[in-house]
Amino acid sequence: MKKGNRNIGQSAEFRSLFVDLVKDIYWAEKHLAKGMRKMEKAAANPELAAAFAGLVEESKGQIERLEEVFGLLGRRPQGKRCEAMAGLVAEAEEAVENTPAGTFARDAGLIMAAQKAGHYEIATYGTLRYFAEMMGEKEIAKVLGATLKEERRADDLLSYLTDVRAYEAVAAE
Repeated sequence: MKKGNRNIGQSAEFRSLFVDLVKDIYWAEKHLAKGMRKMEKAAANPELAAAFAGLVEESKGQIERLEEVFGLLGRRPQGKRCEAMAGLVAEAEEAVENTPAGTFARDAGLIMAAQKAGHYEIATYGTLRYFAEMMGEKEIAKVLGATLKEERRADDLLSYLTDVRAYEAVAAE
């Protein structure tokens, strides 16, 4: 982890990369929250719709935490378009367009799209937390770690709802 006498985590280039990645996930969180609102409306199962509503509310706290991270970095909050999240939200919209309303197929597509987005967030927050630790930014690492825990819980919830919806679909046949 050392280059000459300099710790890589302390380099200006690494810090710049970190800030750029925080801008990316900041935009991604805001964009996903908008997408989750649409997913909530499209969900057939009331429990799934409620889960999406809860995830939208959770996103608000995550956005606030990212704003705290910007503050700890001495920067104003600023987003940078995240092509990955833009694509993942577009996939969710396709799931709605390509499946009949009120069906298990639509709910399954929505859950898969939400989990894909959530896994992107888990990877991003996990890596950012590690990078913050490398930079010696313990408070930032703590803030990012809190969001990482929420993202993992959200993934568990969506997995549970997949099982519930699949059981309901089989039972209805």
